[in-house]
Amino acid sequence: MSQLCVLNRAILVSRCTERLKQRSLWFQRQQRLHVEGPNPAAAACSKRRSKSWLWLCGLGLGVAVAVGLKTNREKANVPCGDGENLRIGGYEAAIEASRELLKRIQVGTRDDAEVGAPGLVVGVSVNGHQVWSEGFGYSDLENRVPCGPTTVMRIASISKPLTSAAAALLCEEGKLDLDAPVQKYVPEFPVKQFDGQDVTITPRLLLSHLSGIRHYEKDGRKVREKAKRPLKPPAQETEEEKSSAESKPNTQENSAQAKKEFEQEEYYLKDNFENVIQALDLFKDDPLIYKPGTTFLYSTHGFTLLSAVMERASGQRFLDLMMSMFYELGMDHTVAEQNDPIIYHRSRFYHVNKKGRVVNCPYVDNSYKWAGGGFLSNVEDLLLFGNALLYSYQVAQLQDPKNLLPGFLKPKTIQELWEAVDRTESNSNKDHLYAQGWMVVKEKHKYGQCKRRRCFVSHTGGAVGASSVLLVLPTDEALDGQTLPRGVVVTILMNVQGVGLKSTAFKIAHEFDKSI
Repeated sequence: MSQLCVLNRAILVSRCTERLKQRSLWFQRQQRLHVEGPNPAAAACSKRRSKSWLWLCGLGLGVAVAVGLKTNREKANVPCGDGENLRIGGYEAAIEASRELLKRIQVGTRDDAEVGAPGLVVGVSVNGHQVWSEGFGYSDLENRVPCGPTTVMRIASISKPLTSAAAALLCEEGKLDLDAPVQKYVPEFPVKQFDGQDVTITPRLLLSHLSGIRHYEKDGRKVREKAKRPLKPPAQETEEEKSSAESKPNTQENSAQAKKEFEQEEYYLKDNFENVIQALDLFKDDPLIYKPGTTFLYSTHGFTLLSAVMERASGQRFLDLMMSMFYELGMDHTVAEQNDPIIYHRSRFYHVNKKGRVVNCPYVDNSYKWAGGGFLSNVEDLLLFGNALLYSYQVAQLQDPKNLLPGFLKPKTIQELWEAVDRTESNSNKDHLYAQGWMVVKEKHKYGQCKRRRCFVSHTGGAVGASSVLLVLPTDEALDGQTLPRGVVVTILMNVQGVGLKSTAFKIAHEFDKSI
């Protein structure tokens, strides 16, 4: 709840209290007059009336406060505060259209949550201000706990943009060299060979998934064969296949591949790793799938190696390093997922079985992949993160930032972070390139008076019991340097796996962009 909401409620209570005091004083004066007079019966009657009125006034005050609390709860998803961008008046149509878009991905309701998607939370900010956040369905089906803006869920691979931002800070501090061999920091990781020759893996290659390190599939032959398969023409794709491809465009080509993705054993590891160096044992001795620097291969394990590099470069435990960044950003509800700690508003996690019923997911331990898919968060924290980077990106574009505060990341740093890297296009979607921890779609305007594609950055996530997306759509208008950031940030979190969300997030961003 915003400070203005709290202030308005305080003013209401203060006014009611003042009126109550005035009424009470009046009754006390009347009571004294009657008591001092010759009629004791009248005084007693006056005293009873005084107590009755005091009781009624107190009851009225309680009802007023209760109604105010109920109204605020009902409007918890509606921003409350000053400033043009916080007024809901300009966004009712966008919110209603977005709700319809979310219904299309079968968000659970009281009647169908056990046969569809059990819970979902969406958050949207416009020009740096949160204008909508709302939960649908349940964060806990068995106990009927509804989803809300504060619900904490697995963010899966959105962990990668968080990790890339922390790596960028280390570069700015001169502690991390993106072009040095990883063995400079982590000698425990063996020098790799490809086709009988030694090859070099650097942090820069890890950030852009060009290291050649495997993902969850260990059989390199299968990976290379899938990469050679031609894409189906759009007319031949089913809606299910399109949705699956959208959920992780860099790793999933169709629904069959999506199902096989979640059949990989490493998704369901229950082993706890004491530190990120120990987690390297999972893959450090496996052969490379591709020669580093030549071919894009999405790899969560590559980010685990990156976290080990960052730990050694910073001289801090990786999780301590990340928590320090979260504190600086104001992301108070973003933490590494661990089973023991009490994490308020943590959701439970689900998947749909072969009979189409929602069931509980098995217990997993994500300590082997903190950097690439092991964090928990909520939509409000992710909006803060998206806006911090959008602000940094747009400040970097200004010739004269005037009195604006500097961005969280320096101009050169954020530009590199969001600059598409060569050879990062995937077989599943040629329009999506990868930068450093972010997927990038470049602006494209091929013909006059025809469709123009806006530039935006995003990242999706898929994990056991989780689907997620974070999308940043910068404004296409000239920046005046007075009010930054300018653009729309959308994030969606779900507590069920295997749901494509990127297309829906982009459509929601477009609806709010039209309302600016």
